[in-house]
Amino acid sequence: MKQILYRLFEHQYLDRGEARILLQRMASGAYGEAQTASLITVFLMRNISVEELAGFREALLEMSLPVDLSAWPFIDIVGTGGDGKNTFNISTAACFVLAGAGYHVVKHGNYGATSVSGASNVMEQHGVKFTADVDRLRASMDACRLAYLHAPLFNPALKAVAPVRRSLAVRTFFNILGPLVNPARPHYQLLGVYSLPLARLYTYAYQESGVRFGVVHSLDGYDEISLTGDFKVVLPDREKLYTPEMLGFPRVSESDLSGGDTPADAARIFDAVLHGTATEAQRLCVVANAAFAIQVICPEKKIDACIAEASESLASGRALAALKKFLKTNS
Repeated sequence: MKQILYRLFEHQYLDRGEARILLQRMASGAYGEAQTASLITVFLMRNISVEELAGFREALLEMSLPVDLSAWPFIDIVGTGGDGKNTFNISTAACFVLAGAGYHVVKHGNYGATSVSGASNVMEQHGVKFTADVDRLRASMDACRLAYLHAPLFNPALKAVAPVRRSLAVRTFFNILGPLVNPARPHYQLLGVYSLPLARLYTYAYQESGVRFGVVHSLDGYDEISLTGDFKVVLPDREKLYTPEMLGFPRVSESDLSGGDTPADAARIFDAVLHGTATEAQRLCVVANAAFAIQVICPEKKIDACIAEASESLASGRALAALKKFLKTNS
């Protein structure tokens, strides 16, 4: 490890094989917390390379618990986290909007590392019992078109670094890896990132993986479409800069999207969105993210049509019905 650290301190890069072996050893507990923290810190000081990311991804997927849900063509909607914005659970709410609109979703999530409430926090607030039982996950897909994969159950290799991540309480390259290691191997993915360099990095990674993808980034730093300002959407065949007004939406303020001070606060906002009692800003933000997820699945659809689908899923109560069926199946 000492030699690796010296190389990284000198801004040298690892090749794919070296990165794969390094993460395997880290996950096995071969390195102490101080060494692990040093390694994590290096990648806060310089960008991770495409080859390093590919090697880390291969290592985690090889060590993950496989889950076969390939009977359904499904999407995952996820943000990298680490944007420091402490928003409510926008991507998780968007998943239920998609399920209500008739699309299949396999959400891979975890507890919040740099925010109050991650997807697993809001699931727990609703009494969801996490499972790695594939039959139960398939039953959930049958019941409501959505299954939830609590990352620690499927990525036991991450347990060794969890204490260090909690102690540092800052974004790390594990935030970057998270969206790429859904063990169910999504057919489609909408990913929110907190910076333009990351958008480019993921674009290269997805092009290699063969996943039909969309990468979104709000230029004021959100890892999702926040509607607080301009945002970029990158698809396999094009990229475009949007303003909220181009979607027919007003701009919202940062305070409109706050997730509150506790997971319970965030869960109340999540419920309000699906029950139709949320603020316009909260509702439109979820609709915008769901709409671009629909376009990832159906690239032939114009974004206006995708917005209409997402809005109808909420307004008709189908998104809420999907949540109720999900909770009945998973509680």
